[in-house]
Parts: sequence; C-alpha cells; structure tokens
Amino acid sequence: MSTLLHSAPTSSPSFSHITTPPFAPISRISLRNGVRCNAIEAAKLENGRPSASEFVVGGNAIPSYVVAPNARIQDLVNRNDTRLRIFSGTANPALAQEIACYLGLELGKIKIKRFADGEIYVQLQESVRGCDVFLVQPTCPPANENLMELLIMIDACRRASAKNITAVIPYFGYARADRKTQGRESIAAKLVANLITEAGANRVLACDLHSGQSMGYFDIPVDHVYGQPVILDYLASKTICSDDLVVVSPDVGGVARARAFAKKLSDAPLAIVDKRRHGHNVAEVMNLIGDVRGKVAVMVDDMIDTAGTIAKGAALLHQEGAREVYACTTHAVFSPPAIERLSGGLFQEVIITNTIPVAEQNYFPQLTVLSVANLLGETVWRVHDDCSGGIEPYSSLGID
Repeated sequence: MSTLLHSAPTSSPSFSHITTPPFAPISRISLRNGVRCNAIEAAKLENGRPSASEFVVGGNAIPSYVVAPNARIQDLVNRNDTRLRIFSGTANPALAQEIACYLGLELGKIKIKRFADGEIYVQLQESVRGCDVFLVQPTCPPANENLMELLIMIDACRRASAKNITAVIPYFGYARADRKTQGRESIAAKLVANLITEAGANRVLACDLHSGQSMGYFDIPVDHVYGQPVILDYLASKTICSDDLVVVSPDVGGVARARAFAKKLSDAPLAIVDKRRHGHNVAEVMNLIGDVRGKVAVMVDDMIDTAGTIAKGAALLHQEGAREVYACTTHAVFSPPAIERLSGGLFQEVIITNTIPVAEQNYFPQLTVLSVANLLGETVWRVHDDCSGGIEPYSSLGID
C-alpha cells in the first residue's frame, strides 16, 4: 500500500515477523476504466534526494510513475463525465497529484496567486456546479498562509455552486492548541475548525490529528484516517525477529498511539519516555519506563517539529542499552534545528510520510518518506461513493 518516495540506503536490519493489518487499496475509477497508476515502484535516489528525472510540479518533485498519461485520463473523464473533482492548493501539490492519479483523474484547473501586498487570489478554471469537490491543502508551515488559502478555495467553490465541498487536510495546523493548559489561553484548534466550517466546507478529511477530541470541534462530518497502516506496511518489508522489538512512546500523552502500534507489531512490548516540558518546543527527558536493553526500539509519534522530544528520547534509549533506534512519525514539520538533531547519528532510520512536503535541503541519508496518497485516495473515493470504511480490508482506515 505504501509508496516509497525517497529513501536513503541504510545497513539496518529489517523487521520480518511483523503482523500488519490487511490493506490493499483498490482504485475504483482506474480499475473500472482500465487506467492504473503504478505507485509501488521505488523512485530513483541520489543520496536521499529525488533524481533529476522526476517531474516537478509547483517546485515539488513527483516520481514519474505517479503521473498517468494525460490523453488516457482525459478520455476517462470525457467518457464518464464524472462529478468528482480534485483541486490542489500550493501547500502540497505533489501529494494531490498522486491522489488524483490513484483515482484515475487529473487535477482540476485552479488559479492561485498572491498580490504584492500578500493577499491571496483564487479562481477556479473549470465548472464545479453540482460536483463533489475535494480540496487538498495541508495547513503546514507557513500555517497562516496555507490556512487562508484553503479558506479562500472553499469560498470559491461554494460561490461556484459546488454540491459538496470536502477539505482534505493531510496535516491539520493548530491541532496542538486543542485545550487550555493555563488561564487566558486560546483554543486555536476550535477557532480554525469554525473558520473552515463557516467558509463553506461540508466535510473534512484529516490524517492523524494530534488528539482525537479535535474532531469534536467541527460541526460538520470529519473523516479521520491514520498513517499507521502505511508505516506498518513499510516495516513489514524488513526482517528482524519480533522478540527484539520494543515500541517506545516519546511521552506519556502518546501511550495510546504507541500501544496500538505495538499491538500490530506482533504485540511488541511497550516502553515510555517520561519528560518534563518547561516551555513550548522545549522538552527535558527525565527517565525511562520499560526495558530496551539489547532491543531495536521503534519510537512512534504523530509529528516531529523541532525534534527535541524524540532526539532526547533516543539519546536516553541508547544510554539504557538499546541496540538501534528507529523514529516513525506521520507529520514531518521539521522546524529548525530538527534536521541537525535527526541526522546526528542517534537514529538508524527516520520514517515519515508525505502529508507535509519535505524541502530538498532537509533530506538526509537516514530519512525515508512514504506516501499516503493511496490511503487518502481510497478514502476520497469511499466518501464520494457513500461507502463505509468499517469493512475488511479497510477497517484500518478509520473511516466511519
């Protein structure tokens, strides 16, 4: 299911005896019309970076194998007069292109530009009247720019008489501001949810929200999918005895996530890093709960921002005798000095997904990027086709 986009060669052992959920997404449109996107072939690499032979869309490299022939796609659209439309903002056009390819469609034509004073202009270049529109736009850094762009895209679709508007937000910015920890603080996650709803969105599709309660901030349906199957699928390709594995939560708040991850890894043992946070983006590791001596530690988190928490946790694991340390996360925010911390030799491999585009200068040899395009593409189709995600083999999608 997962697509390996950019991976640097490592000498790491792999995980062989790993139990993963059955997941083999089927492209509904592409199978029905004979158009298939081969999203399994690995991209060519040059020291962890995409090669020059790959396509570039909006400044982001896209492997050539995810770009379907334009003529065949156009013929597909003309034959079926589909009411499904996918548009991309400027935050992550490469992921949007892969999603469209999985569905056997081409991206909708949209004009987005910024005026000299920074204001954003959006105009749809094709009709969406009566259509089921999906807008792919993570609110990743610069969060305010990308959020405002998403709101204007939603407004443009609403004023163009779209039947349904779904905001596909692979990474939901402001998700960490989901509660008050001190007096006189804002709950920005609720504010952003209100903005998206009031702009005219009928539905939200999000991936790995920082906390589950964020879904309750929306007054519209929310489809919450998890990047866990993509990472598990990749780990399943490795060969190491499950008895040597231990899943580590980098903080107490991520125990539930790590426990679910460990259950899929042949019910691997669990360890917890206890930390004390003295300020925003500042973490201090105190001690370790659990045994990691002589084991391969897999640290699991929903995001890596400055990498302070996960780097200090990895250092502690090495001190406690861990043989190797892997970092697995869905969202790679990578705020400075994350790259220096992650590439400093603490990690055997850093496994992330492409919910947030990784700048070329942020690639390093230990980095592996997996694609969630098939996961999101299958979810888009099921939402469009009014299907449930609660049946095998798609129960791991998390769709209600």
